[in-house]
Amino acid sequence: MKIEIWSDVVCPWCYIGKRRLERALAGLPAGSQAEVVWRSFELDPGAPRERMVPPAEHLAHKYGVGLPEARTMITRVADAAKQEGLACRLEEARSGNTFDAHRLEHFAAARGAGDRAVEVLMDAYFCKGVPVGDRAALAALAPAMGLGEAEARTMLESDAYADAVRADEAEAGRLGISGVPFFVIDGKEHISGAQPVEVFAQALRRG
Repeated sequence: MKIEIWSDVVCPWCYIGKRRLERALAGLPAGSQAEVVWRSFELDPGAPRERMVPPAEHLAHKYGVGLPEARTMITRVADAAKQEGLACRLEEARSGNTFDAHRLEHFAAARGAGDRAVEVLMDAYFCKGVPVGDRAALAALAPAMGLGEAEARTMLESDAYADAVRADEAEAGRLGISGVPFFVIDGKEHISGAQPVEVFAQALRRG
């Protein structure tokens, strides 16, 4: 079984969806095998390398709401993440352009560490305040992925894997994906959003 997941590093529901899918996969019969492939999707391709405004302020501007409502939205997402065992510190997240983070994911995937890379990146961004658009900060995460920091830094300073990111985004367009997370199971079952575990379980059984 092949599971393709379009996601972005700065999407909290992608992290929540990852955990819910993992719980569904853990409930499969013994001997079941699933290949998980992460695909790139940029929620804000035009974002600066690092966004300097606080998350609540950015959210308020993005959705045209007041700061109290924006903070309530952040709390609601943080509570959902906590239910999945994720200690997210969303108010401390340092957002920015995710193109290089996606290139690092592809770099890791080419070495058999794609899922590990996504986990490390999401944990770093949501739980540890690592600036997602900073190349030095991204390279420093490489050892946790089983990669060398120096080779990751060299890759990030090049244009390697840019075509792979663009290919994923082009495929997302072909599939009509407008938001993430988006899951495709064996090319036929489509799941949009961080659905409940049972929704994933049912789709996996059908797959």
